[in-house]
Amino acid sequence: MLPSAELIALNHSRELLTEQAMAVLGAWALLNLVGSGYYVARTDARTEVHHFHLMNVGWNVVNALLAVWGILRAHPNQVAGLTLPASLEAQTWLENLLLLNAGLDVGYLLLGSWLRRRAATAERPERLLGIGKSLWLQGGFLLVFDLAFYFTYHRFAAQLLAL
Repeated sequence: MLPSAELIALNHSRELLTEQAMAVLGAWALLNLVGSGYYVARTDARTEVHHFHLMNVGWNVVNALLAVWGILRAHPNQVAGLTLPASLEAQTWLENLLLLNAGLDVGYLLLGSWLRRRAATAERPERLLGIGKSLWLQGGFLLVFDLAFYFTYHRFAAQLLAL
């Protein structure tokens, strides 16, 4: 049985949303790579600011790769043939991934806090302070991003179940 026009439209919209979310992640990564890349080259390696920007650069290389992978994986014009069970499976898979990521994001925030507390007794506190602050920024952004994406994407679940 061929998918209904409504299912085709829902799948197309879900894929477009995924593509747009990955573009937001890519823009965040690019902004961080340019901004922190500029400052990491112009700060003293013995300062908290240097380690903050260095961690941001490393973190956002990964974000950029994930964004490119996500954009390449999204196929808004190639999901027309998905059946309802396959659509529900894809929906559930991405929702679970976003919730897992949100849990990891909370872990990044906690790790950043732990590193900043640990800096009080460290031989090189500037390193732990900078990395901890970067984890706060990046983990905080990703937590908001993953939860916003989840709640926006989740609206398709009820529509799929209604079919």
